[in-house]
Amino acid sequence: MSDPISNPINHPAPDTARFQLRGWHLALIAALVALFLLFYKGLWGDPSAIPTVLIGTPAPTFVGPDVVNGSTIDLAQYRGKVVLLNFWASWCQECRVEHENLLALYGQFRSNPDFVMMGVNYQDKLDDARHYLEVYGSPFQHVRDFKGTISIDYGVYGVPETFIIDKQGVIRHKQIGPIVGPTYSFLTDKVLPTLLQGPAPNAS
Repeated sequence: MSDPISNPINHPAPDTARFQLRGWHLALIAALVALFLLFYKGLWGDPSAIPTVLIGTPAPTFVGPDVVNGSTIDLAQYRGKVVLLNFWASWCQECRVEHENLLALYGQFRSNPDFVMMGVNYQDKLDDARHYLEVYGSPFQHVRDFKGTISIDYGVYGVPETFIIDKQGVIRHKQIGPIVGPTYSFLTDKVLPTLLQGPAPNAS
């Protein structure tokens, strides 16, 4: 009877064992590198590049009070128009950075009867939101999302975030982060003019 201790079937050759161990080490290193790259991209990558499942789908409707005067704002009343929704808060520093550009953008398109611009006040105190608008100015409407349901329906990660809705009520563009630099030019030169030239929805 053969000795099991010396049986080569039970004990792989030293070179084979070293090769298998090296393979496990390489696989572990590759997995760690992949995790690091994913973590790095999450921290330092461009947040505006995050895709959204809402693009190409009907924009969630909502009804809420106006931040300034409490009157009712209903998104459905703007069906047939291109709507820019900007989510903001008084405590948001980047919202202040983009605010001047929002005013300029509104000034550029306000004369177009098919354009509507609206702010959505996100997780804010009413007095703070009103003070913000008094200080920085805003000639367009702002709806108060005091229950957070609007932000949830739109999948908002944080503020500022901006959505562009076409005349058919479909979300066509989402911007995460402030509207500044190339982002501003992209909206004013390409996205909005293209959608404003689009056809109105069919009469039902």
